[in-house]
Amino acid sequence: MHQNSIYHKVSRYLKVLFASGLLYSCSGNVSNFKNVNQNIEITPDYAGITIPCNIAPLNFQVKEKASDYLAIYKLGGKEAFRISSGDGVVRVSENKWKKLLEDANGKEYTIDICLKKPEGWVKYNTITNKISADSLDSYLVYRLIEPGFETWGKMGIYQRNLSTFDESPIMENTMSNGNCMNCHSFSSNNSNTMLFHMRAENSGTYIYKNGELEKLDTKTESTLGPGVYPSWNPDGNHVAFSTNRIVQTFHAIPEKKIEVLDTLSDVIVYDVRSHSIFTSKEISSKDRLETFPSWSPDGKSLYFCSAKAVSPRDYKNIRYDLLRIEFNPQNNQFGKVDTVYKAAIQGKSISFPRVSPDGKYVMFCMSDYGNFSIWHPESDLFLQNLETKEVKLLEINSQQTESYHTWSSTGKWVVFSSRRMDGLYTRPYFSHFQADGTFTKPFLLPQEKPDFYERFLKSYNIPELVKSKVKLNPRIIAEKMKQKSIKVSFKANN
Repeated sequence: MHQNSIYHKVSRYLKVLFASGLLYSCSGNVSNFKNVNQNIEITPDYAGITIPCNIAPLNFQVKEKASDYLAIYKLGGKEAFRISSGDGVVRVSENKWKKLLEDANGKEYTIDICLKKPEGWVKYNTITNKISADSLDSYLVYRLIEPGFETWGKMGIYQRNLSTFDESPIMENTMSNGNCMNCHSFSSNNSNTMLFHMRAENSGTYIYKNGELEKLDTKTESTLGPGVYPSWNPDGNHVAFSTNRIVQTFHAIPEKKIEVLDTLSDVIVYDVRSHSIFTSKEISSKDRLETFPSWSPDGKSLYFCSAKAVSPRDYKNIRYDLLRIEFNPQNNQFGKVDTVYKAAIQGKSISFPRVSPDGKYVMFCMSDYGNFSIWHPESDLFLQNLETKEVKLLEINSQQTESYHTWSSTGKWVVFSSRRMDGLYTRPYFSHFQADGTFTKPFLLPQEKPDFYERFLKSYNIPELVKSKVKLNPRIIAEKMKQKSIKVSFKANN
């Protein structure tokens, strides 16, 4: 009698599982659902996007309330796989995702999202995404920091494998007595040619090239201070820096939190081979503020931002144009200067110019004034065609701040910082640059848990794409920071 009771219980349990299995096995047939002509809200917003063929799984969460959820992935109208969920979280295994990327490379795939409501199953409008054959550089390097003003807590420079969810530290300030570190930079997306600064204790500019790490003191008696915002020449032998004297002011209105201003600023160039710095009167004049240098992909032109020097009290009238100066890397000589874009006469100001790898375009931020666009909600991304001189507002902007951006090594992708989620934290978004000169809808850096960004209380600062993993770790840097800095010299130039 006892055995029969167990048998009947197991039998009923199997029948329930079988019936449930039938429900999900039949649900691929759209006729089993009531179609609602309505888009479903998912977070992150991974609907209607173009993604690279080597990105990590795009896990998301359905925001609509239901008792059960079903996501059916299709390729060419045929089902590839399905994910069932009891809480709306849709997480795809790496194996399934990798196969989808391979099978749909250069094609579109769709997602049918179905919800079980009290009245039965309903299906929302199909989501259609495209997988581009253009791959993305393998790693993204960024600083993680609280969005504070004068103080900081734990911070670090990290690298993320974009094909997986693996993140590893390059350096954390828990190993450098809690100091500040910033401005990491790479030469032509190469992970073996890198630099970053440490401030306060263990201060210096740390240059990593071909497996060797150096600690530099870039301050000289002939310059305003140490090097700040860097840009590597593609030859790997020259780094352009700005050198700045900065003040901070604070607003009393919620829309404007902080102003960061240059009272003085110049552009200088560091020669890696001779440990020397040089400049030119065209990029370090007394009556102008020069900052944010950025090399052309051939290394023969240096782009920079330049504004008429005015009193910090008149900060709303500090507006930067985009200029360019010729440079000969063989003899370290500068040539003529020309103005690439006059923003000041239009009541606008330029920051963060970055030239595309093919040399045809320059992308930059434009805001109402100043150069610290990360704290300007009106800051948007613009693209100038260097051949036609046409400048256009990009379709990837939002109502919040768009700021620092980097081209991929192929020029087919960009990553940029945006505060579009909440107006406070910067997070990295990717967009595909198409042949017709337009950009696709941006998508957020994927995380293993879809609600990651709702819980993570740090900003992603200076997203830089690199082609391979940086072979540095905190222990190597911690050993180097104990050593005395190499003092760079200043060499007079034209």
